[in-house]
Amino acid sequence: MQSPTPDLSACGSSLGLLFRQVRDALRDAMERELAANGHDLTLSQYITLKKLHYGTASASELAQAAELNPGAMTRLLDRLEAIGLVQREAHPSDRRALRIVLTARGQAIWPELETCADRVRERALAELDAEQRTELVRMLEHVHANLSGNDRQP
Repeated sequence: MQSPTPDLSACGSSLGLLFRQVRDALRDAMERELAANGHDLTLSQYITLKKLHYGTASASELAQAAELNPGAMTRLLDRLEAIGLVQREAHPSDRRALRIVLTARGQAIWPELETCADRVRERALAELDAEQRTELVRMLEHVHANLSGNDRQP
């Protein structure tokens, strides 16, 4: 089923609103999917666990990845540590720093979390073929670069 072609003359604030609606819908869908599969996690907690799945990180690196301020990240890490998914450990070369790592329990549930994300992604991209999916990502990256000053200014 095809959607009607949008009126491009109305893209000003409605484009930003659409981006926000898509972002919010993805967050809500992911949190519902996680909850339906027994994981009481927010999208920010999922993003944090995903980053840690691929290696250790500092709290500031995690805050940047999850788009949180340092105080909010500290509280998020406290919650993840309380439920046994992450732990803080001393940095091997910097006594002042801590590294955050997934616990064995965090590593064990990661495949389930990744499967939840895969289902949400497939739902979001349903009825788009591989070429359309690639083009959508390319166009979104282009819009992001235009607005963030990466590579060029429009």
